[in-house]
Amino acid sequence: MNKNKKYILLPSFLTIALLLSGCVQRTKDGKPYGFIYEKLAMPTQHLLEWLSGVLGGSYGWSIIVITFIVRLIMMPIMINQSKKATIQQEKIAMIRPQLAKIQEQQKNAKTPEERNAASQAMMKLYQENNISMVGGIGCLPLLIQMPIFAALYAAIQYSPELSKTTFMGINLGHRSFTFVVLTFVIYALQGWLSTLGLPEEQKKQMQSMIIVSPVMLTGMTYISPAGLGLYFFIGGIFACIQTLIINFMRPRIRKDIKKELKNKPIKEVTVESPAKKTDDEKKVTSVSNDMHEKNRKRNAGKQNRKK
Repeated sequence: MNKNKKYILLPSFLTIALLLSGCVQRTKDGKPYGFIYEKLAMPTQHLLEWLSGVLGGSYGWSIIVITFIVRLIMMPIMINQSKKATIQQEKIAMIRPQLAKIQEQQKNAKTPEERNAASQAMMKLYQENNISMVGGIGCLPLLIQMPIFAALYAAIQYSPELSKTTFMGINLGHRSFTFVVLTFVIYALQGWLSTLGLPEEQKKQMQSMIIVSPVMLTGMTYISPAGLGLYFFIGGIFACIQTLIINFMRPRIRKDIKKELKNKPIKEVTVESPAKKTDDEKKVTSVSNDMHEKNRKRNAGKQNRKK
């Protein structure tokens, strides 16, 4: 479920971020205006200009400082979310044998009743063992980043100074294939780090997400100015640090879960066979169907006499 949740969140984040970045309107003379520009882009432009003055006129370092501050503020939230997700992953690993049996029964179900019984058993297995169906993943970190993305995008796109400035020889106002490649590499590294210390079976299940996340963020870097690519790349470095912190915490998390299981062992859940109708229920159903058919014929006869 963790994986499915991410598949939903990543495209949603990309779509909303693109909508936010396209909300800046222009007059006939080409002057930008609107809520996104006035309330987000302009304050960000002023902040970048002030920071560049402090940092020797470098807008690149200004973006890095803003990224550093934002990610530093968000790190406790993101680590907490990652910790919750890790706890859920470890719990799911504990119930995996039961889960595999239920999934196999669901796959081999021949009737809707049997499939429904298997689905109910799966939900009960999660509920009885206090496991979240969405794997502990929250969307708060993504929601916080959306206005930041829109603000930086509009600030870089519509600021004459920012659109012409360079950093390490890269024009921050234009697309940079250097940052496209760096973004892919850093998030691919973060994906690989997230698999360290996991069982082989769990690594196989995460392989698709190790590819999806870097590809999505690389695509966002490709359609954005290099200044935003710099933001994504520095954010990727923080993501790697966050993953290393979670890897360091994982043994303690496993120890706490095992301790919890001693007091509250895993509860087993079996798929209940759909209840079969008794002979009396069959008779009641048959009588009800006969009465329905008689009423239908009687009503049809009345309509023919009216004609």
